[in-house]
Amino acid sequence: MAETTLYLFDGFNLLHAGDFGSPDELRDLLASWVAAQGARGVLVFDGQGPTERRGPLEVRWAKDADTLLERLAAEHRSSEQVAIVSSDTAVRGTAGIEVRKVASQTFLSELAPPSRERSRRGDLRDRLDPETLARLERLRRGER
Repeated sequence: MAETTLYLFDGFNLLHAGDFGSPDELRDLLASWVAAQGARGVLVFDGQGPTERRGPLEVRWAKDADTLLERLAAEHRSSEQVAIVSSDTAVRGTAGIEVRKVASQTFLSELAPPSRERSRRGDLRDRLDPETLARLERLRRGER
């Protein structure tokens, strides 16, 4: 069984890198994502707020989020896979070589599903060239 990853999220860094209306919106998205990955996560914001848990995502507030993220990375990197999501170079630099580092913008671009232009009907007819489509229609009618 693959080892689960502990994701450490730099809250306001991610909030400002994405198009989120509030910390709660970011929290809800990350809680769903972490659960879908079968991972654990800690979302850390600067300031004061309630510590809470949303499934496998813990939300914490700290006087200095960077310091808490660095400490959590140091505490867990020797015993489990750790990934830190932040564009803050100081945080990424002090997290340690054992920790996978992901820039906030990179993470958000991978988080969003790729947009696909939907065809009108979404069936095979939309992908066939006109000549093949005409031949198939003749066959359907019993013509040669």
